[in-house]
Amino acid sequence: MSNNVPNSAVSGKDLVLIADADPQIAQYLAERLRHDGFDTALARDGYQTLASIAVRRPSILVIERDIPFIDGLALTGQLRADPATASLPIMLTQANSSAADTIAGLKTGADDVVAKPFDPAEVSARIGSAIRRHREIREASPLTGMPGNDRILREVTAWIRRAHPFALAYIDIDNFKAVNDVYGFVRGDEFIKALAEATYSAAADSGAAPVFLGHVGGDDFAILARPEDIDAVTRFLLGHFGNRVLKLSDEKDVRAGYIEYIDRNGHPSRSSLPTLSIGVALSTHRNFADAHEAVAEATTLKGQAKSHMGDYVAYSGTPGSQPPETPVYRPGRPVFWSR
Repeated sequence: MSNNVPNSAVSGKDLVLIADADPQIAQYLAERLRHDGFDTALARDGYQTLASIAVRRPSILVIERDIPFIDGLALTGQLRADPATASLPIMLTQANSSAADTIAGLKTGADDVVAKPFDPAEVSARIGSAIRRHREIREASPLTGMPGNDRILREVTAWIRRAHPFALAYIDIDNFKAVNDVYGFVRGDEFIKALAEATYSAAADSGAAPVFLGHVGGDDFAILARPEDIDAVTRFLLGHFGNRVLKLSDEKDVRAGYIEYIDRNGHPSRSSLPTLSIGVALSTHRNFADAHEAVAEATTLKGQAKSHMGDYVAYSGTPGSQPPETPVYRPGRPVFWSR
């Protein structure tokens, strides 16, 4: 079983563990998968499959339904019942392609069921699709369902490789600590979800396309769009989020324009209602070598925006501030742009 522990951690390739009692079929499929850029490992029965998973966690399992000792259905059920492997993608292969057998495999917890004899090219494509779906789900924010950091970096990298001009907006909620301290974390989460909804609405209302939206974590978000679209997107975003803040905040705080709280020294203090600080890195202003450079610039600009009162959007380019041509007006919430 020389293929059982490939050095996939070094290669960076996705590892496919193939559990099949027929070594010729297993090797045939493994050769195709390696040709398509995967690492492979082989197991002949249920016990070897479990041992291989313990040694190196695969990206996906391809399990023959009739492998010895622990058959594919039982093994799938066992893996789904274990929290450590409950989310592991599983593809079942079976000689009997009846609808009843397929349904049984899916109900047991398999993500896909493939009939034998199969086309290795098709199986490889299904494996790649399953791994991508699983990665998207794993990386998505559990609070907002939006793509997380790894996907954001991959998306920025794709735009850089295609040499497509882009604007990367890094968004942060100001005065958010007071929201959590006074209203509690449950309503704090509602503010975060409100910002997620506002980004979706802003992208739709601005007509920006293509546009990518991501949740960096906590109250930080990212928008990737064309440079000519980002100004409209941020304007709509400020308007949508501002309206949601007024609905989520206590009525007395809306009337006053601030939230009263006790600071860390035990003294009464006031915090303005939440606003947004946005840093926008423009590839038209600087050629970024990689995604990390773009993120670093957007982060720096977001920090500059946070040094100003109220909503503020800081762009790559000439320092200084000026009001937008068509300001977003909300009482007590000034808006400035730095270009």
